[in-house]
Amino acid sequence: MSASLAAQLVVAISSRALFDFEEENRVFETTDDHAYMKLQLDRLAQLAKPGVAYPLVRKLLGFNADGVRRIEVVILSRNDPVSGLRVFRSVRGAGLAIERGVFTRGRSPFGYLRPLNANLFLSANVDDVKAALEAGFPAARVYTRSAALDSHPDEVRIAFDGDAVLFADEAERVYQSQGLAAFQSHESDHAARPLPPGPFKPLLEALHRLQAADASDAVTMRLRTALVTARSAPAHERAIRTLMDWNISVDEAMFLGGLDKGAFLREFEPDFYFDDQTRHVDSASRHVPSGHVPHGIANE
Repeated sequence: MSASLAAQLVVAISSRALFDFEEENRVFETTDDHAYMKLQLDRLAQLAKPGVAYPLVRKLLGFNADGVRRIEVVILSRNDPVSGLRVFRSVRGAGLAIERGVFTRGRSPFGYLRPLNANLFLSANVDDVKAALEAGFPAARVYTRSAALDSHPDEVRIAFDGDAVLFADEAERVYQSQGLAAFQSHESDHAARPLPPGPFKPLLEALHRLQAADASDAVTMRLRTALVTARSAPAHERAIRTLMDWNISVDEAMFLGGLDKGAFLREFEPDFYFDDQTRHVDSASRHVPSGHVPHGIANE
């Protein structure tokens, strides 16, 4: 009988997002892939240190603790198969229930997202992330030097920006071209019309379905989501009404009106935060694991 990932939340992740391979990557960037492969093989017995997305992956896999496969994590890496030996050795040493991996030796691996039916792709390679987004998959470039965070061990927390992440950048384009007053007026006038979906709506939908597992006594892991946006009243209404139209709820919503997001994210303590604007990701990454979504007008 063939295996299937149907009905599972599938996270595809690069080896650099899962493990700290920054030293090895510098060897690759300054020499060639042969030196990199030799270094990885020489360090085969040396387990890699956790990377920025490691706590998120470990806790997501906790949703499978009762024996029901709700989460599937797949390594999707530009590493060569030989270096993949160390990746899986580190996976096993960390006790992570990850069984599948694709290693492409320098070739972009994003094409394999489709047969995986991936709900999320996390990578340190911006070109791969852009290609994934263009193909319709939620994807983010991880900031590999984000602040380490591994708190609230029994709860996964994920935070999202709104425009150009959960929602399309329709309203952001008004703001960029006409200013704040026009943006607020536009959003008030269109408060009852849902925003078009952004690249991360499919992930939020999958997480919303996963949250239903919280009701099972056998599942000890919990999930909490937050919308963290520069919107403020009255533009907040359209964002909330859009989520209501999608029949999706978030646990927290922060309408910050231009305040620095980093301090608020430090209090929420997400296992990962997604934003389309690098200045917000820069601020967030000083406090929490963060990823840039290179999508929308801010990235044109």
